[in-house]
Amino acid sequence: MPYARLVLWAAAASFTWPAFAASNLQPAMSESEARRFLAQASFGPTDASVTDLVARGRSAWLAGQFTLPSSDFTGVPYVDPDSSKGCPAGSAATCKRDNYTLFPVQVQFFANAINQPDQLRQRTALALSEILVVSGNVIKLPNAMANYQRIFLRNAFGNFRDVLKEVTVSPAMGRFLNMANNDKPNPAKGIEPNENYAREVLQLFSIGLSQLNLDGSVQLDAKGQPIPSYDQETVEGFAHVFTGWTYAPRPGAAKNKFGNPSYYDAPMIAFDDHHDKGTKKLLSGTVLPGGQTAQTDLEAAVDNIFNHPNVGPFIGRQLIQQLVTANPSPAYVQRVATAFNGGAIVSGQRGKRGDMKAVLTAILTDPEAASAQTPANFGKLREPILQLTHLVRAMGGTSDGVWLRSQAASLGQTVYSPASVFNFFPPDYDLPDNPSLDGPAFGVFNASAAFKLSGVLQTALNGKGVAADTTVAGSIGTKIDLTRWQTLAATPASLVAEINRVLFADRASANLQAALLKAAQIAPATKPLDRAKAALFLATMSPEYLVEN
Repeated sequence: MPYARLVLWAAAASFTWPAFAASNLQPAMSESEARRFLAQASFGPTDASVTDLVARGRSAWLAGQFTLPSSDFTGVPYVDPDSSKGCPAGSAATCKRDNYTLFPVQVQFFANAINQPDQLRQRTALALSEILVVSGNVIKLPNAMANYQRIFLRNAFGNFRDVLKEVTVSPAMGRFLNMANNDKPNPAKGIEPNENYAREVLQLFSIGLSQLNLDGSVQLDAKGQPIPSYDQETVEGFAHVFTGWTYAPRPGAAKNKFGNPSYYDAPMIAFDDHHDKGTKKLLSGTVLPGGQTAQTDLEAAVDNIFNHPNVGPFIGRQLIQQLVTANPSPAYVQRVATAFNGGAIVSGQRGKRGDMKAVLTAILTDPEAASAQTPANFGKLREPILQLTHLVRAMGGTSDGVWLRSQAASLGQTVYSPASVFNFFPPDYDLPDNPSLDGPAFGVFNASAAFKLSGVLQTALNGKGVAADTTVAGSIGTKIDLTRWQTLAATPASLVAEINRVLFADRASANLQAALLKAAQIAPATKPLDRAKAALFLATMSPEYLVEN
């Protein structure tokens, strides 16, 4: 049966899109439990990572991940922002692609996600990058984006206060949300501080629009209306705090002055004569005194945001959504927020506010992450990046990241290049047909995306792979070897059992397994490869695979 017909047959088969659901876990970690856990804590399970996790257990695995060195982006040095200088006449045909687009950073993102051992660090960094957003639609230089993403890789297991501080003085963020060269007020020249970063650091990066309870629920006033977490005067106060900062001087620059041209290899620097010295109203009734330096005001402002009670539930809930489930219960959010606030016990001692290790441990070891929940609201749709990485890693594939980069883009998720500061999809994107639930990744998944995904899977599961790109140094292409699947197809029931084990952590429904068995027998027994392809294609297009639960 042609693949296109298989897609239609899948839609009419006897299984339906599952309600978000989770399974019961036994006291001792099984292979099934390990595969499910690694879908949450990594870019997908491999046979080796499953064996390691089963042997070590969650706590030891997490401790090991916390000590692994960070993967990185290589070959993305500073280049002159003028491409006519960086790629003069006679340069290689790939010069502009490799130095003036995000291509090398995006390729290395996927290569690292597939191949490097620091899986939890990378997953956490991706999650943070989708909360504290900078987009390649504006930041086009690969070294600029690499340096920005290194903030999250470096601090994934550090403290969220450091994330906020480093993002605030990042030149990429300074360019993206206009904090770079943000000057003090000058009424005579019509200059007022730019409010972009001040607004978004509050609304999107830290506390949200409304006052929250520890469990993430919105606090209401006497009329039943949400209580705002800040007002326009507060935004203006932060905008005035964030004045006086510019780019560090470029190498060899003759002068260092306010208004330096863009430079992304060092944090922004302050010029106090361009910083507003007046008082500033911040959160929680705090008013900064006048006469302080730009650095002093910025440190105080970061502390003011970081210590707001909303940060734990606001950031904690979004990290849960990124790693585990789109609709965590209030109790789950409260437990994670408590860990953020320093309430968790780490190595026998009470934790420190903002400790990312404590937060991640709370998220990934919470009972709701590991055991059965209400089927109607648990789980999440895999975003395109994770659809691809999970497939390749779970099936023992190899990749240099080149093809995965282009396919993620075709599915609506061009790595590090969301359409706006609101990411590829907002965390509160309504689940289709059920607006009472959140379904963030459905923001880029529709009928058109499903059709495109079918094409991506046909290529991924063709048994031949995608050839190396000769224009990329060290390219090996992308390939999933179907040899063992072809062998298993001689006994369709064995093929289905292995698909269930590897791709579904032994949790595929009886209806889906029956449908896979039918698909595996459409081709004659003399064509076992076709049988394997048909069953694998139907499995990876199935709602039960795409919805991680």
